[in-house]
Amino acid sequence: MPTAYEVVTVIAVLANAAIAAADFSRAGFVLANSAEVRVPPAWLPRLAALKAAGAAGLLLGLLGVPAVGVAAATGLVLFYVGAVAAHVRARVFHNIAFPGAYLTLAAVSLALAVL
Repeated sequence: MPTAYEVVTVIAVLANAAIAAADFSRAGFVLANSAEVRVPPAWLPRLAALKAAGAAGLLLGLLGVPAVGVAAATGLVLFYVGAVAAHVRARVFHNIAFPGAYLTLAAVSLALAVL
């Protein structure tokens, strides 16, 4: 496995696990951001579960199940495209870099996984 893939994917795993934990715990910044982009609070556990599943899938990809890693990276790319779209739809641009960064990590992880 190329080192770049391993490094980017480990960062993506840690980032997604951390934000999933923040979502599950209903951290203040998560609630504020969700309200700002008009995501109902009831959605947070499901969104957190998707992020956690993505992190777990990326980790499985690193541990030798590449198809699961590719599927997880693909799912995270789609998830974060939706997050960026939610920011654009709500015209919330001051913090769009955060879902953009998660999207970038997922996309680079995906690209490196299929190379």
